[in-house]
Amino acid sequence: MALAFYMDHHVPRSITDGLRLRGVEVLTAFEDGSAELPDPELLDRAGAVNRVLFTHDDDLLAEAAGRQATGIPFSGLVYAHPLRISIGACIRDLELLACTASPADLLNQVCFLPL
Repeated sequence: MALAFYMDHHVPRSITDGLRLRGVEVLTAFEDGSAELPDPELLDRAGAVNRVLFTHDDDLLAEAAGRQATGIPFSGLVYAHPLRISIGACIRDLELLACTASPADLLNQVCFLPL
């Protein structure tokens, strides 16, 4: 199964659009009606729809680290600081993950961009 992404509301639309133009399966929290969920529930929602959460939100890093420390499962988190990666590089790295990783590869993991 190919990796699909769930985009946090902090992610610029240009990243989502760029991924879709490349055939990567993407669902935004806004499209899903979940843009206002607290971070723990947003991470749970990504798992419920079988997707890896992508974010620029530092608070989600803390949530994922807490889950790793306590053994609470999550579908995976990909994080990129918006000032440390260009939109184009972000799209390329996410496309690479989508094409080469499986959902099992990122289960309970945090992946940082740039790769």
